[in-house]
Amino acid sequence: MDLKKLKTQYLEYLEIEKDRSQKTIENYDHYLARFLDWAKVSSPAGITDELVRSYRLHLNRLSDEKGRLASPSKSRSGPLKKITQNYHVIALRNFLKYIAKRDIKTLSAEKVELGKTEDRQIDFLEMEEVERIFEAAKGADLKSFRDRAILELLFSSGLRVSELVNLNRDQVNLKTGEFSVRGKGGKVRVVFISDRAKLAVEKYIEKRGDIDPALFVRVGIKHLEKKSKKDDLRITPRTVQRVVKYYALKAGIVKDVHPHTLRHSFATDLIQNGADIRSVQEMLGHSSVTTTQIYTHVTNRQLKEVHKAFHGKRRK
Repeated sequence: MDLKKLKTQYLEYLEIEKDRSQKTIENYDHYLARFLDWAKVSSPAGITDELVRSYRLHLNRLSDEKGRLASPSKSRSGPLKKITQNYHVIALRNFLKYIAKRDIKTLSAEKVELGKTEDRQIDFLEMEEVERIFEAAKGADLKSFRDRAILELLFSSGLRVSELVNLNRDQVNLKTGEFSVRGKGGKVRVVFISDRAKLAVEKYIEKRGDIDPALFVRVGIKHLEKKSKKDDLRITPRTVQRVVKYYALKAGIVKDVHPHTLRHSFATDLIQNGADIRSVQEMLGHSSVTTTQIYTHVTNRQLKEVHKAFHGKRRK
């Protein structure tokens, strides 16, 4: 069977049988299209161990997502990040599994190994920095109330920005301080929020004068006056990114702060205060505890205190 036709069927399989998000399907389409365009093979039997090895060498020499080759004459060029290269390989490997599942002869997916990547580094905020950002969002207008609620909710719940913007008013139970969200891969998890976050959201909702079902909406007279049945006031992830960055700068935070920084800070705060890694995994909605283990870096501080308290006590 033709590989391009198989790729189309595989993407349909991801959509229907696996219920993958549209973004995931778009990424797989991109990664597999790059491989097929490069490989110049039309049948599954044409995918060999040697071909995949050559393709990985090709990926390692690409400079960016546009596929331009790295060149010493271009100071800003450089190879694709190892993790991005691995995304391509993962897509190919899963595609091979799908082909094998259909009893079509091709390279075994088990023969395709992922490249080694460096340990992931994460940026998070100290509690004092978090408080400064919250203070920067103080104000009596609707925008200030909304932005403060966004910041408090992000830090209190560990929500992804995509999950936050998709929330509806009737979805968030402010009495119990918990509600369900559908995260990556369609996985549903329970989210908990603090009393401070509940209060911030309550004040924001009380301040609103529209009937839009979205929890967080655009603000401004023009938006509210021009709203019709076809209009949607729901904010976008880009709006949340601007909100977070604006108040971080206003608070004098020199770090490059994004919405995901607050998610990192949420997880780091839990670990620092003694939460077990499995519980943090559940609250973040990670499918694997391996992903959550990046936050155990904070235990280095605890180890430092242990070292300071107990090392060399018998030396004079």
